[in-house]
Amino acid sequence: MDLLNTLVDKGLRRELPTREEALAVLATSDDDLLDVVAAAGKVRRQWFGRRVKLNYLVNLKSGLCPEDCSYCSQRLGSTTGILKYTWLKPDEASKAAAAGLAGGAKRVCLVASGRGPTDRDVARVSETIKTIKNQNEGVEVCACLGLLSDGQAERLRDAGADAYNHNLNTSEGTYADITTTHTYADRVDTVQKAHAAGLSACSGLIAGMGESDEDLVDVVYSLRELDPDSVPVNFLIPVEGTPLGKEWNLTPQRCLRILAMVRFVCPDVEVRIAGGREVHLRTMQPLALHLANSIFLGDYLTTEGQAGKADLEMIADAGFEVEGTDQVTLPEHRTETAAGGCGSHESAGCGSHEGAGCGSHEGAGCGSHEGAGVCGTAAAAAAAPVGEARTDLVAVRRRGAGTDLAPNA
Repeated sequence: MDLLNTLVDKGLRRELPTREEALAVLATSDDDLLDVVAAAGKVRRQWFGRRVKLNYLVNLKSGLCPEDCSYCSQRLGSTTGILKYTWLKPDEASKAAAAGLAGGAKRVCLVASGRGPTDRDVARVSETIKTIKNQNEGVEVCACLGLLSDGQAERLRDAGADAYNHNLNTSEGTYADITTTHTYADRVDTVQKAHAAGLSACSGLIAGMGESDEDLVDVVYSLRELDPDSVPVNFLIPVEGTPLGKEWNLTPQRCLRILAMVRFVCPDVEVRIAGGREVHLRTMQPLALHLANSIFLGDYLTTEGQAGKADLEMIADAGFEVEGTDQVTLPEHRTETAAGGCGSHESAGCGSHEGAGCGSHEGAGCGSHEGAGVCGTAAAAAAAPVGEARTDLVAVRRRGAGTDLAPNA
């Protein structure tokens, strides 16, 4: 297929595809799906080999959020029955993180619900970062705390944070349909603050809310312009009790096409399969490893994920290897650019996070896997074939952080 040959050539040169080419990837047929995966897989292997980076979420504060994001189980007025608790103490958070690190994770993503941190919250999280770093040699720490005020990114960096996650979630044109308590511009501003402070910026999206192909391409092109080091791709987990709790718009095939499109547009950045992979990719998850080079291990913020042991077996069975703490995730040309300052390296990669970081669509800041939906039109719904509702695969997290039960890692 001429389209795929063109996209591979561009990806190997770190050249931006045209919007028409990106849209064409999303429009390919199921008959061409394996060709699409193989083509995007060539680009993935060029920049990341067969390594898979493991990330682990620690929900520092669950629920109690004043924001109204339609996809989020922690939103204002949520009736989802999730765990609700205030801030974990530094030692509690470090103990939770240790479980993921023991399972092979090299990055810990510290997430807290809410609009954004107060200065007292930043001080609290800074102590948690220092505790985790002191107790775990070589660990990367990403913070995901919502909208940042001036100077807060610098304080997190000085405490030892390596990255900051704040997802765009969906296109600028549809953002007001999912959230009214903050704006798309607010999110862009926070990603820019993290980048300017010298943190590895992480920002991604949530797919599956009835959005159009054009919306998906819009947000991915916006991400490339922002130039994060990592792009988490969340697939909406329709949680009962949220406004998008009955949106089942994804099939495994569409998820793979979305991941392939992201890889072609962002060839040399860390593309992470974040929330919802178990629900929507299901038995097709191993194929997604040919497109993304990063996943979350274990559970998400408020919902359960696949067993950590099953994740490790899947990676090995698919012929991939877990990335070690002694290995650098990003290609050399990106790490050199990052070391040189905060200038834009759009030509080198995707655009401006959980860099790997959080990307799970359950929070206002993190981008956790509970969805970044939009209230799509009939035309948008036609563009995204409705998948089978699998409510049996959606379970509220009752273990790990905030409980007395062992975590899934």
